[in-house]
Amino acid sequence: MAKNNVKKNISIVDQGLTIEGSVSCSGELIIKGAVQGTLKGDNVVIAEDGAVNAEATVAVMTVGGHFDGTLRVEQKLVVLATGHCQGKIVCNDLTVEPGGMLNGEIVCPIG
Repeated sequence: MAKNNVKKNISIVDQGLTIEGSVSCSGELIIKGAVQGTLKGDNVVIAEDGAVNAEATVAVMTVGGHFDGTLRVEQKLVVLATGHCQGKIVCNDLTVEPGGMLNGEIVCPIG
């Protein structure tokens, strides 16, 4: 019987690192630093110290830091208690924890 060798890709933009331009990744991307420009990914986590100012298209996003820009989330957007998310946002499923800030034009299409 063959083993199920599933490898999960994890990428980290660490504190003190700023990326300007286009970022595209598969798997999970954890942002503790800063990203400016264009962002595409599967599962993006903006940590409490992280900041993103971008046009982003992702499957799932969790915001514990700061997001400012245009955001299209295909599945679920979660804004944690420490998170600040603002701009033009389109998502299918939205959760904002108490203390989390969401400000902008938000569209959650039905169906």
